[in-house]
Formats: sequence, C-alpha cells, structure tokens
Amino acid sequence: MTITICGGGNLGHTCAGMFSQLPDVQIQVLTGHPERWNDTIRVHTPDGKTLTAHLSAISDRADLLIPQSDIVLLCLPAFIIEKTILEIKAYVSESTIIGSIVANTGFFIFAHKHLPSATKLFSFQRVPFISRIVDYGKEANLLGFKDSLIMVVENMKNPDEFMKLAEQLFATPIVLADSFYEVTLSNSNPILHTGRLYTMWKDWDGVPYPKCTKFYNEWDEATAELEIEMDKEFFDLLHKLQVKTTHISTLLDHYDSVDAKSLTNKLRSIDAFKDILSPMKLEKDGWRPDFSSRYFTEDFPFGLRFIYDLAVQHGVNCPNISMVYNWGMSKLKHN
Repeated sequence: MTITICGGGNLGHTCAGMFSQLPDVQIQVLTGHPERWNDTIRVHTPDGKTLTAHLSAISDRADLLIPQSDIVLLCLPAFIIEKTILEIKAYVSESTIIGSIVANTGFFIFAHKHLPSATKLFSFQRVPFISRIVDYGKEANLLGFKDSLIMVVENMKNPDEFMKLAEQLFATPIVLADSFYEVTLSNSNPILHTGRLYTMWKDWDGVPYPKCTKFYNEWDEATAELEIEMDKEFFDLLHKLQVKTTHISTLLDHYDSVDAKSLTNKLRSIDAFKDILSPMKLEKDGWRPDFSSRYFTEDFPFGLRFIYDLAVQHGVNCPNISMVYNWGMSKLKHN
C-alpha cells in the first residue's frame, strides 16, 4: 500500500511516523519544500518511544506521486485544500481513496465541487493527534492521542473494512458517522479557537503585551461563557438542518463540564494543551496578536464561515457566532 501525505505541517510529520509502523506501507510526501525533508524522520510519542519513518518519495510534483497512490491524505491548512484538490484531480484513479485529516476546513465541500461524484472520500471530525514539529522535515513530537475518532466515508463498498484499516493507521478506535455534515460542521476549532481569539483581543488598543499568552492554560470564564452561547447556536443550526447529533457533543459534554467555570478549569488542566501559545509575534517593544496566523486565516474564513453561511441561509438566529465571525473577518481584511 502506498500512502501519499500532502502537506508538511505538524500532522503531516506525525502521520508519516504513525503509518510507517504498519508492514508493507510505503509513505510518500507531497510538499512545497521537498529540499527540507530527510528521507528518514523521527516522531517521539508520549510514552517515550521514537517512531522512525522511512519515506519512499518526497516531491513537490503531484504527477510523480499521486498516480501510484492507494490513499492520498491531505494534512493541510484550509486555505490550500481546494487548490490541492484541483492540483491532484488529474492524477487520481477510480480506486484512489482521498481523505483529509479533518473535515471542518471544507474538505467535503471542495471535494464534492471538483472531484467525480464516485470518488472515494473520508475525513475526521477532529484531528487525531496533538503534535508539534521539532525540526522541520526531520523530527516531531506526538503530544497526545484522542480516545476515539468520528469519521465519515463516502462511495466505499466496504466502509467497515476501511474503518479497520484507519484504526490501524491512526492507532485509535473509530466510529463511522452517516453524513458529511456531521464532520464538516464542527464546534471544535471553528468555535473553540474563534471565541477565544475574540475575547482576548476584541478590545485590543495596539499596546503590546509583555508576554505571549498561553492559549488554553490562561483560559478565562468570559471566554467559556461566550463559547457556551456560540455552541448553543451551533446546535440550533444542526437541528434546523436535521443533522444527527449522535456523534457531535456539546462543548460542555466533550470536556466533561457543566458550566463556564468548570469548562475553564478543564481546558486549563489538559496536559497536552498546557504549553500551546496564542498566535502572537514578538516585536521590539513586546508581543502583538498575529492576525496572519492560521488561527485567523483558517478558523474564520473556512471553519466558522461554513457554520455562519448555513445559519444565514437557513434563517437560524446566531448573534454570537455572527459577532465573532464578523470581528475575525474584519481583522483579516485589515492585515
């Protein structure tokens, strides 16, 4: 089996390390920076093990990698998912399985738009790993696994068989959902990140901060209260669309919380989250918000956008989602 990973970010590195542990699996990497990659990379796991991945091919040319690929996995920021689908579409066959590491960045929407209707597709509701690059193209840390994953597959004769393969690749139990809406519309990053950014910087007056704020470890109750209200509006939309919510937990349920205070305490206490910093940049006089970071360029115009657009289209009242979405988009327009 040949798996081509598109993208060289945190998750691309980690997936290469994980997939290489299965026998008879060849890993290829399609990246814009092939010169920065070693043909062997190391991934360190939370239990102290080091996974070594031997890459069979590394290139920036889709025509060299995609034709012999059994599975193509997009580990990409939202703003280049559509571009990459267009880049690879000429080289995929009827048997090629195309997936995305997470669906809430618009994967199914773009795949349905540009690929043949019978294309075999899959994607997850949430990212399977928390990971960080140590040395680009050479080494990464896998900081934590999810207890289980929700996945949607389309156009596969044996979805359960593919699910079992995916469980081996990602070393995590998987549950199949029915509709791409169940994984495309997510209250994970599109709401969790955007609400946090809004409460941190909605009143920012341009004065630099003395330090970079920890994104989760310094979470506050005002953010949690906003997140809970945005989440309620999100579920109003799901009900309007008649989307099954069996596999979609409220933020409170997902984080085993009952109110803003307990949600705040939970997010501050998650070990894998503790060192994640807010998207800020250090300048001569201090730290400033980085409105060009992926937290802004991905989570507002892609993740939250799909929720906002559908809510407007179907007449669902979402004052908090609208407030946060319009604020974030205004920051993108002026930066």
